[in-house]
Amino acid sequence: MAPRLVQRLGVPAEVLVRGARLYDPAAGLDLIADLHVRGGVIAAIGGDLDAPDAEVVDADSLTVLPAFVDPHVHLRTPGQEESEDLATGTAAAAAGGYGAILAMPNTDPVLDSVPLLEALFERGAEECVVPTGFVPAISIGLTGRQLTEMYALAERGAAGFTDDGRPVESAGLLRRAFQYVGPLGLPLALHEEDMTLSRGGAMHEGVVSAELGIGGYPAIAESAMVARDLRIARYEDGRIHLQHLSTRGSLEELAWARSVGIRVSAEATPHHLLLTDEAVRSLDANLKMNPPLASEDDRLALVEALRCGLVDCVATDHAPHASDLKEQPFEQAPNGVTGLETAFAALYTGLVEPGVVSLAVIVTAMTVAPAVAFGLEPPRLAVGASANLALWDLAADWTVRSAGFRSRSANSAFLGRRLRGRCLLTIAGGRVAHRLAAVGVSA
Repeated sequence: MAPRLVQRLGVPAEVLVRGARLYDPAAGLDLIADLHVRGGVIAAIGGDLDAPDAEVVDADSLTVLPAFVDPHVHLRTPGQEESEDLATGTAAAAAGGYGAILAMPNTDPVLDSVPLLEALFERGAEECVVPTGFVPAISIGLTGRQLTEMYALAERGAAGFTDDGRPVESAGLLRRAFQYVGPLGLPLALHEEDMTLSRGGAMHEGVVSAELGIGGYPAIAESAMVARDLRIARYEDGRIHLQHLSTRGSLEELAWARSVGIRVSAEATPHHLLLTDEAVRSLDANLKMNPPLASEDDRLALVEALRCGLVDCVATDHAPHASDLKEQPFEQAPNGVTGLETAFAALYTGLVEPGVVSLAVIVTAMTVAPAVAFGLEPPRLAVGASANLALWDLAADWTVRSAGFRSRSANSAFLGRRLRGRCLLTIAGGRVAHRLAAVGVSA
């Protein structure tokens, strides 16, 4: 069954991007050329195109990339709209160069029923500026006691199933979930945490937590559950997607899974790839998330896993919180950080520019890999493809400030940091979804 993406109606894009670097590693494309979008479709790619009816974007020294795909986003709708809603969350996605996102089910009420899924698709058709899909819960109410109506939800366009925010604590329930979802061709996306080990922990267990006197969340809490879930997936020949991995031990389990042929995809977040528990010394609640920022050894292992393809996807785990919720002592504050508007720039600044990871790896992990993991059409810079692309100024420096977000919340882990790479224009689902006033347009 195919996932359904929803986007509000709009005029199909008629744009000629002139003189940009067109870069799509999956297509083997890297050249300076014009790109013409007509009727929301890439109509031509060439050295010097003529499109008299299109608006012309002067893109000298700029780069066109395929629009990104984020398989792990919290849009807080329904019930938590003070932190985010479909309109603000998808506007944030567009500003970050995203052309498709998948929303998590830990809303209020939980996305665990067909009527609620259909209501979200209806609302999304009015509010979502980029194509948006939904990943309903594995268990009713995220309680881990009873499976949702997976077949009915899949029939209506569910992109997969997850209890994200909580692990599936019952091995028996998880096994049944794999059995039910197998014929549907959809993955189970799993939050990996043994809560009997992590309970009471507010940050990574280690030297920093000991010095700060904050309860530690041990690395084994993640890797032990990864090991269990991979073995259940292998037994049932299920498709499993490991969410926001953060520790070396989890990567060792993932390497084993790949060696024995388990159908597994795995994601890492920009904050886990770039930051460590040393940052938590500030006690800034914007640095509190689950799983927590881990050690430098874990971070380096995660970067290497991304570089070599062991971890194939980058996801933001965009988790907005209203400011009053984060303005609490570190241990009492909720977990989660925003990420859609900073993800690529943070990775480009922290990994690509220093030569640690290639641009090709980052782009592939943010486009083709997550699309394939969830059965979506990968974005392509190719004639005849739907226009899903973003125009970037990779030389533009900017500082992450709370006042600059399209998201309703500003709880970013990168506040105050100087980043390089600014998204000037996003065409998503064939429609212009984001445009900075600075982008040069001529008649």
